[in-house]
Amino acid sequence: MIRGDNRMKCRYLFAGIAALALVPAAAAQDGWTGEGSFSAGYTTGNTETADLGLGVKLNRELGVWTYSGEAAAEYGETDSVETRNRVFLSGEIDRQLGDRLFGFARTSYEKDEFSGFDSRLFVGGGVGYKIIENEITNWSVQGGPGIKIDEIQQTTTVRNGVPVIVPASTEQSMSVVGRSEFSHKFNDAVSLTNNTDVIYASESTQVSNSTALTAALTDTFSARVSFDVRHDTNPPPGFEATDTVTRASIVYSFGG
Repeated sequence: MIRGDNRMKCRYLFAGIAALALVPAAAAQDGWTGEGSFSAGYTTGNTETADLGLGVKLNRELGVWTYSGEAAAEYGETDSVETRNRVFLSGEIDRQLGDRLFGFARTSYEKDEFSGFDSRLFVGGGVGYKIIENEITNWSVQGGPGIKIDEIQQTTTVRNGVPVIVPASTEQSMSVVGRSEFSHKFNDAVSLTNNTDVIYASESTQVSNSTALTAALTDTFSARVSFDVRHDTNPPPGFEATDTVTRASIVYSFGG
């Protein structure tokens, strides 16, 4: 049975799912392409739990400009106790500077109740380059400076056998972002993607990698299996540095 705050959080989750489910249809009418996904995952690291997830990715090209965005939500419970609650949002604007060179501005926001951080915000920009670009294989890299703001939760740690409360704090620092996006089509139905993101700062550095294998079921629906690794070089006391997520998804593509 789901009780108290968990019941309320489930209502918010289901409301969010209903709202995000309407995004693909509305976006396709406005000329956007992208995908919506519903997934089940298993997380190890700071929590060991099964969860449900919903995600939307959008993309639109207008001349030399490209606009893209991503939203994802994951929620899980074990024995009526919340064990997973994560929201991730990002947006990017690219401006073509040459055949393969482009400039970009990017922002991302993450809220993960079981990471030790109340929220993590990044705003920055730079330049990117498309190393490989054809119908089968694509690989691009990008990087540049930015600002990272981490809202760190209050934690309790043990020092010399005595519990010590570490108060909540905010860390703002100059940072550098780097991203690699790779995709390869084995045939018309099966494709592989591997994306790596790094947000470097002196206080802590975030590294994430996602590898996914996608197989088309119909013209619009696909099945996907993915493995994500998220690492922080300096997590708050009492929290693990690395989380892994194994996820199976049904994906709906639109606007293509």
